[in-house]
Amino acid sequence: MQVNNDVITVRHFVFNLNVHLVFVTKYRRNVFSGRVLIDLEEIFKNVCLDFEAELVEFNDEHDHIHLLVNYPPKIAISNLVNSLKGVSSRLIRKKNYPEIKNKLWGNMLWSPSYFAGSCGGAPLSIIKQYIEQQQRSH
Repeated sequence: MQVNNDVITVRHFVFNLNVHLVFVTKYRRNVFSGRVLIDLEEIFKNVCLDFEAELVEFNDEHDHIHLLVNYPPKIAISNLVNSLKGVSSRLIRKKNYPEIKNKLWGNMLWSPSYFAGSCGGAPLSIIKQYIEQQQRSH
């Protein structure tokens, strides 16, 4: 694998795929303390490594978290999300943080929904213009 200007080359293909993920806590409860966030970031990094992906950025905003993940094309985003949410929920709830235990019940940390948006590279309008300007074969 070779990395050059954010483009990754692996045997027969070249890629630069990034996804912005947002996970919301169950019932939109504010359960994140500094120590929970430190653990979550480490869990997310490890899950990404298992998928041969990279957690590029991580942050929170009271009742939800943002992730920027660079991932290989063989990964289905839904599989990555299921693992990120499932593993993090299981491991964080196992630690019995009082700030989570007092605000959430059952075995769920995350809402079942999530946001996934592709990002990085040129804007779509620029890519469309580039493709339009290519010379057609005659």
